Amino acid sequence: MLLQVLHSGKTNKNAFKTLIAAEYSKVKVELVENFEMGVSNKTPEFLKMNPIGKVPVLETPDGPVFESNAIARYVTRLKADNPLYGSSVIDYARIEQWIDFASLEIDANLLAWIKPRMGYAQYLPPVEEATISALKRGLGALNTHLASNTYLVGHSVTLADIITTCNLSMGFAYLMTKSFTSEFPHVERYFWTMVNQPNFKKILGEVKQTESVIPIQSTKKPAQPKESAKSKPKDEPKKEAKKEKEPAKPKEAAEEEEEAPKPKPKNPLDLLPPSKMILDEWKRLYSNTKTNFREVAIKGFWDMYDPEGYSLWFCDYKYNDENTVSFVTLNKVSGFLQRMDLARKYAFGKMLVIGENPPYKVKGLWLFRGQEIPQFVIDECYDMELYEWKKVDLSDEAQKERVNQMIEDQEPFEGEPLLDAKCFK
Repeated sequence: MLLQVLHSGKTNKNAFKTLIAAEYSKVKVELVENFEMGVSNKTPEFLKMNPIGKVPVLETPDGPVFESNAIARYVTRLKADNPLYGSSVIDYARIEQWIDFASLEIDANLLAWIKPRMGYAQYLPPVEEATISALKRGLGALNTHLASNTYLVGHSVTLADIITTCNLSMGFAYLMTKSFTSEFPHVERYFWTMVNQPNFKKILGEVKQTESVIPIQSTKKPAQPKESAKSKPKDEPKKEAKKEKEPAKPKEAAEEEEEAPKPKPKNPLDLLPPSKMILDEWKRLYSNTKTNFREVAIKGFWDMYDPEGYSLWFCDYKYNDENTVSFVTLNKVSGFLQRMDLARKYAFGKMLVIGENPPYKVKGLWLFRGQEIPQFVIDECYDMELYEWKKVDLSDEAQKERVNQMIEDQEPFEGEPLLDAKCFK
């Protein structure tokens, strides 16, 4: 069979769709040598194959094919009666259904989430919240389907599984932490099952889930990459060598040009004097205490607590009158906790949703490193301004008991039942 040449970098998740399909189909597809994103796809030769300049493009004996799903379909069809396309007309229709779903409900929302954070679009917190809500809606539908299905269609891997998994991979790598994906256990099981299939693993390598959402970067100006290239021409070979060794970066996954990574500044909280309280030890005690919670976990908390190195804060949602729908209120709190991932190393929190009937009240307790709420949390988590914050006065026994009750999820709390209690640890 004639050789197919794929024009793409080695870390592009859209190229992975074709390479995995080729492994299953026993079709020979080779990556073009020395491809450099932002350079190779700007050449006249590349633009002749795809005038838009997007990656990947497949060079075939019959001419070029662009758009990643179309390329994966083409490679799959090179093998007659390929099981990746099912065994019946209805299988074929459902495979196409899930390919469209993965593109419109999963990939589109992941790209809308990551691009502003990478500086390729204006970052607007309400827009991000709506994007995450739309993504969760798609993941919820996928989770429901996978509750009773190992694969998307039939009883073996199809092209729908390949494209869906590759689209999910960017989310797992850069955006969707364990606390986020734990809401969708069947999607989690499905994803890890897929990426550990031999043909997937050969292309993807070891896949790891991110521990925090990729931080927000400043919006890039079109001239910046060119200026950077002109001012530091000697750095380019080193950057390329580094790209060959590192796992996929979100910029390339989003089909954008890459810049040299900037060193991360030291977090001011890391410069504070050492504290006798080891936050991870408290989190382990909280997680492992199943009985006698007051005697073990609560007592242990106060034994560990360092009032000089840490501070406790109550928070109350300002707009409880709007909390008229239970699942919307719960999703609002889950979104807040997800966006607090950037503070996981420095914080512990409890969020209570209170009330048997609407409107529901949202109240929280937070433990932060240092004597104030960290400024980087205030700057980067827009939800903070939606709450009234009050530092706990530990000389007040009533406030100290309220801390105990919130850590313990005591019910009733302040005379009302709990709709739910969520922990950030």
